[in-house]
Amino acid sequence: MKDIFYAYIQELQQTITSNLEEIDGKAMFHEDEWTRPEGGGGRTRIIENGAVFEKGGVNISAVHGALPESMQTYFEVTDVDFFACGLSLVLHPKNPMVPTVHANWRYFEMYDKKGTIVDQWFGGGQDLTPYYLFEEDATHFHTICKRSCEGHHPDFYTTYKKKCDEYFWNTHRNEARGIGGLFFDYCKANDELNMKDWYAFVTEVGNSFLEAYVPIVQKRKDLEYTPVQRKWQEIRRGRYVEFNLVHDKGTLFGLKTNGRIESILMSLPPHVQWVYDHNPEKGSEEERLLNVLKKPRKWV
Repeated sequence: MKDIFYAYIQELQQTITSNLEEIDGKAMFHEDEWTRPEGGGGRTRIIENGAVFEKGGVNISAVHGALPESMQTYFEVTDVDFFACGLSLVLHPKNPMVPTVHANWRYFEMYDKKGTIVDQWFGGGQDLTPYYLFEEDATHFHTICKRSCEGHHPDFYTTYKKKCDEYFWNTHRNEARGIGGLFFDYCKANDELNMKDWYAFVTEVGNSFLEAYVPIVQKRKDLEYTPVQRKWQEIRRGRYVEFNLVHDKGTLFGLKTNGRIESILMSLPPHVQWVYDHNPEKGSEEERLLNVLKKPRKWV
């Protein structure tokens, strides 16, 4: 399974980056292949200062070795080895009318000292972080998410939409990072689904990403915006940074397993602000967004 899934994310990385380059029309992805001293490596692709994308990364990795003690405590295991591979992407568009997007699809195995698999699971999802709320964009994104779930289990969309709303929650701000999507983790073989079934589900979600996001980009990328709206985008990007550095499991896992810091922190936007006690004007579009982020909504 690990070989099959790693081959899949290699192909998916190529598909996504080539499509994004075509949309941007100016910038190209810079590729950086790297190795991890403890085992494994990855292929980082970064786009910067484009016509559409101010910064973005579409990264794949496959790492392995002894599970660090800090992560043994987290997973409630003893001395085991691990393998982890996945594709992680974050795109920060230049125009504040275009939402930031994040997605991740991953596979994990743990082994005893004889090399026998003792646990394995899939995880991942995709979520949208708008700076200005276009409800039809939120509906489109969630419609594609729902459709990618429907053929696999009747409860998947409802369950994983709820988990996404709960996970991407800045508890110290008491607000959502964005308008959600899907989030799933520890997807293991059970009485209903085997690992091949989970693979089929995760890859369908991965394959749906471009259809979920690209039409929104194309619709909003040429809209006019003001310096005030740009400032609001940078303030909201600050909330994005806060979540990734305080709460995000993937960031914390990478830091605790001696991950490649450049790849881990590629999710951070290039221009960001923290303004003391900033509150939007009453009745403004900025306030409307905040009201939605205070309480997750049903979009489809």
